[in-house]
Amino acid sequence: MLIMKSNQELRNTLRQIDHKSYPAYKQLKGMYQFPNYHLGIDHVQGDPFASPSKVSIHVAGAKACFDKWLYDTEEKKTALENYLLRIFAGKLKGVSFQAKGSGKSGLMAISTPGQEVLKRTACEINERSGDIVLRMEVGFPANGRTVNSRELEKILFEYLPGCVQKSLFASVLDENKLKETAELAEDQTYIRRQLQERKLVAFVANGAVLPRESGVSNRPMRGAVAFQSPEEMEVVMELPNRGSLIGMGIPQGITLIVGGGYHGKSTLLRALELGVYNHIAGDGREYVITDETAVKLRAEDGRSVKRVDISMFIKDLPNGKDTGHFDTEDASGSTSQAANVMEAWEAGSRVFLIDEDTSATNFMIRDELMQRVVHRDMEPITPFVERVRELYERAGISTILVAGSSGSYFHKADHIIQMNRYEPMEITEFAKEEAKAFPLPSGDTPAFDKPDFERIPLADRKFAADSRIKMKTLGMEGISINKETIDLRYVEQLADTGQLTALAHLMKYMRAKIFDGKKNLSDVIDETLKTLDSKGWQTICGGLVPGNLVNVRRQELFACVNRFRNLDLRG
Repeated sequence: MLIMKSNQELRNTLRQIDHKSYPAYKQLKGMYQFPNYHLGIDHVQGDPFASPSKVSIHVAGAKACFDKWLYDTEEKKTALENYLLRIFAGKLKGVSFQAKGSGKSGLMAISTPGQEVLKRTACEINERSGDIVLRMEVGFPANGRTVNSRELEKILFEYLPGCVQKSLFASVLDENKLKETAELAEDQTYIRRQLQERKLVAFVANGAVLPRESGVSNRPMRGAVAFQSPEEMEVVMELPNRGSLIGMGIPQGITLIVGGGYHGKSTLLRALELGVYNHIAGDGREYVITDETAVKLRAEDGRSVKRVDISMFIKDLPNGKDTGHFDTEDASGSTSQAANVMEAWEAGSRVFLIDEDTSATNFMIRDELMQRVVHRDMEPITPFVERVRELYERAGISTILVAGSSGSYFHKADHIIQMNRYEPMEITEFAKEEAKAFPLPSGDTPAFDKPDFERIPLADRKFAADSRIKMKTLGMEGISINKETIDLRYVEQLADTGQLTALAHLMKYMRAKIFDGKKNLSDVIDETLKTLDSKGWQTICGGLVPGNLVNVRRQELFACVNRFRNLDLRG
């Protein structure tokens, strides 16, 4: 059991090790009692230029005194955790690097939320006790490679206590802001549940601001045109806190978004992609809510594909390759998009989000002239346009598709929205009438056989026995595990680098503990996420919980596994 020490003992040790060799800092590891909180020094860096030391703040619920109502559901708890993190990170920013020294000396940092409200290990609130744990990094100061504990004393006894006192207690925070944070989360949860009840796949509130500030900023654009639903698609949500909210409801089925270039088609789709997450107040998209299983699909030239049944789209290849258990290390645009569709279905997606601009043309459509020149008997690809209706009617999978150049999908769509200078118009009847003059090529498409998705990861005994597994997050590009890189650039609903770090830990855990050659991929992922939910990140990580992990959906975990080139599957 960890022995609690007094903050005076910490101060005494700091003064005893001053000017000693840097490894003397290792003596500080432990838990210390400060007024109103406990300080955990959980991991001490071995060198001033190494990754910073890991520090945690523990505040008892009885001292924090947040009203139980603020965190009595998972959604409200996550919103409160994110709110506290933003406040605390803002305070840290003002004191980071005020303590001086070499290397990372004086760094004070914590994983900071963006516009999306995501569950993070940086701040966790116990739903029963209200206890708060914050996990952060501190660069322990040094002169060269010599302990500079006087500077660390400033951090631990002056800067850090000030940040804690101004951030983690209900008495010092704006009561109205706390209430608004909880109420927004409650309203967002209500809308998300209403989608299924009303047979909708998405809701976009009137007044929403969808354009972003820039390509490198996720904040709302100033002066942007506010969203206004077409009257024909307006629905009213009676929210628990805000009351009546009117907006566009996108029904289940096939919805086509059309319009000229730069008129807001892709902007609307991007908002729907990230609508699988809640957003903070003031984001502009806080009432853009999408079915939580929705997946953005695209072509992904060069990706690896492992034993995926793509035969409903591609079969009878000239080289005789088996498309019922398709394997490749270098997928084309069409085969990669076919695999992405099937994998999203396997991952439990109820909604596909597709942009024509990032799709393989020959996967999406084949016009009449092309079919006359290259007869369909000579073409191994059954385009998506011939399957989209069947996917909805037989598999219950809806599609929202952005198209700017081909009218083929007019025939298949249940609803057609035209974006005109960022203003949506419902044009279904008009577009259907015009489409009669351009009939689709005749010919019956054979019904598809529903795939069984019995892909079974084999045990990786060499990996399981490796005690020195190295993981690295490559920004938003991908992850590396023992120098094996998983490319995640085109998994477009990942919103935070912490999600990629989390994926690395989950992949490591699955390969070492869950892959057994018996459970199929779906069962493996379900078991992993169930363990995370019931036992927490400590079990997944096998010890100290990093403070930079951000939870991911089932769909992104599937996507990560599917892009692992060394995955060994049978099925």
